[in-house]
This record gives sequence, structure tokens and C-alpha cells, in this order.
Amino acid sequence: MPMKRIISILVFLCTAIMAGAQVKVNCGPFLQNVTEDSFTVVWTTDSLAVGWIEVAPDDGTHFYNVERPKYFDMRGFGRKPIGTLHKVTVSGLEPGTTYRYRVMCKGVLIQENRARIIYDQGYGLDLKKRPTKVTTKAKDYDQVKFAVVNDMHEHDSVMQVLFKDAKGKYDFVCFNGDMTSAVDSTAEIRIHYMNTASKLFASDTPLYLCRGNHEYRGNDAIKYVDYFQTPTGKTYYSASYGKYFFLFLDSGEDKVDSDIRNLDIMMTEKYVQEEAEWLKTVVESEEYKNAEVKIAFCHIPPSPTGWYGNATVSKYLVPLLNGTGLDLMLCAHIHKYSYREAGKNGCDFPVLCNANQQRLDATVDKNGIKIEIYDASGAKLHSLKFDKKK
Repeated sequence: MPMKRIISILVFLCTAIMAGAQVKVNCGPFLQNVTEDSFTVVWTTDSLAVGWIEVAPDDGTHFYNVERPKYFDMRGFGRKPIGTLHKVTVSGLEPGTTYRYRVMCKGVLIQENRARIIYDQGYGLDLKKRPTKVTTKAKDYDQVKFAVVNDMHEHDSVMQVLFKDAKGKYDFVCFNGDMTSAVDSTAEIRIHYMNTASKLFASDTPLYLCRGNHEYRGNDAIKYVDYFQTPTGKTYYSASYGKYFFLFLDSGEDKVDSDIRNLDIMMTEKYVQEEAEWLKTVVESEEYKNAEVKIAFCHIPPSPTGWYGNATVSKYLVPLLNGTGLDLMLCAHIHKYSYREAGKNGCDFPVLCNANQQRLDATVDKNGIKIEIYDASGAKLHSLKFDKKK
């Protein structure tokens, strides 16, 4: 066979292989850490890639009307990261403004140190649909609406039902811990809840996470935080919507660190002590003191005589929250509904536990908090109202 013919065949085969290997987004995008002037987008790909975000104003022009600014993943410290987890922050935006964004990737087919990098033809998530929209936080809010689920433990099919009509309904959503029974592999984050979350709401609605005790478990548990972006870079942090203040707390493990089932790998008490030092500065801040309504999310509910996890929350976190005007703590963990009035278990604030596989909807305004809890059939199970503390 002539050499020219052989070369042509090889070129054809290489082209076919490269086309078949084109990178695809297999989870996301989902929004993290939306502020008045920035937002972060997270997604994963099925193979190694360089990813970026292109952004356009929501001004009626076609996304392809002009070249749009590109924002790259800056975790490479001056070099574009190559990987399957992509995290891009877009900054320099205006408060309370809607933007359009699209996720872009170039798959890395060959990487030969300093010699060359060969990419595939590239992939844009919105090529077959409209770009995703995101709205930065406004400077002030009359009311804020949010939803909470917890203790789903891989019941992704239930979450699909609970959030089937969630698109554009909430200002944010909180996953209040134990979304899986362990993080044996980071693929479980994608498979068991983030694929559904991204599809139903999280691409345009900010998502906040509280770590539960089960997120401490499994081979890839330490990688859990890599998939999310918090203001502190920790699993405890705060966020505000105008004068409404929200604390997202990490309650640690439910058993003492030295328990045999913790495999001599936990040091959660030290971590909660570190968190307490941070919380002390937060509750002393002017932003917290001047907030009209204050809500804390905490997976394990406080109880000084309960399990280790309950007692840890009572020992280190509750004393810092008492006397600060906290209006409500939203907890999970016990897999059933529970309401404790202020004054119980050493807390001067009410504690409400949402059951597993149910959705808690909340509306916050200057007068207080309205709570409604629904099961997967859509039935309203509980309704509560909390007046703002004077």
C-alpha cells in the first residue's frame, strides 16, 4: 500500500478517535457563593479538560452577537488547571443584576510535559439550549424564600419529586447534611444528588451546604469540600441577603472521635473548636448585630445530654449564639420532625428539625419567618410562624 494512502488512513483513524473522545459535562453547572458582585460556577467533566465561563448581560442580544468575556479557573495560580472538576468565579458584576453564562470546555487528548498539549474540538454546554441565567444578590430584600432538605441518604428519586417545580422559585436552597450515607467516591456526590440539583434548580439558584456527620465518612470524604465554594473556604460560613443573616454550621461527627467506628481518623472536636472561634467573631460583627432576622443551619441539633454530636453543639456553639437574637436554628439528623421552643436544651432560640425526605419551605421578611413542610406527595405536613425577636 502506498505510503500516502497509509498516512491518510492513520489521519482518518486519529480524527475519528479524537471525535469520539470529545469531553462532556457530566454534572452541573451549579451556583456557589453568589454575592453582590460575583458568583462561582462548578461543574465536572467525564475526562480531563480545561474549562471556562463566558458571560453576557441579559439585554436581549443573542449570546453570539459579540465576543463575550471569558473567565477561567484560577486555582492553577497562573496556569489553567487541567482536570475533571472545574470551579470558575466571575467577578466585577453589578448588584441585583441578571446575567447569562455558558460553560465551555476543551478536552485534553494528549499532554506531553513541555512539548505540546492536544485538545479536542471543544464543547459548549448551551449549544443546544439557551444560556443559563444568574442574578447577583441585591443590596436589600423585602423577603427571602428558601428551601431545605436533609438526610436524603441516596434517595435521589425522592429529591427529584420534591424539587420538580423548583426552577426560579427560591432565592436559595440548603442541603442540611447527610445527602449520602458516606463519600466513598466523589462520584456519589454527582450521582446521588448534584446531577438532580443541577438539572432542577442549582444552575440558576444558589446552593448552600451544611456538612452532616455522614459527609465525614468514606474514602473521599476529605474531597467533599472541593466540590463546593464557601466564603470562608471551610465547611462553616455565613451569608446575608440584605438584612437577613444566615449561619451555616458544621456540627461534626455524632460519636466521639476515638470511637472504634471512626477508624482513628476523626478530629472533629478540634474542628468544631476552631469553628467556635470563627463564630465568636461573626456574632460580634456589626452585620450580624444589625440583621433584622437571623437563622442558623446546623445538621445535628443541640442537646447537652444527648449523643456526643448533640453535646458538642451545645458545648461549643450554643453559648456563642445565646443572647445574640438568633431567631431560629434549623436542624436535621434525627430523621423525624421535631420542634423545641426557645428555652429548651439550654437554647434561648427555637430549634426545628426537618424530617428526612421532606422539603422545608421558608419565607423570611421583616416581621419574621414562615415555615411550611411538605412530603413527596405534595401534602403540607406542618406550618409554623416565628415572629422576629425584639
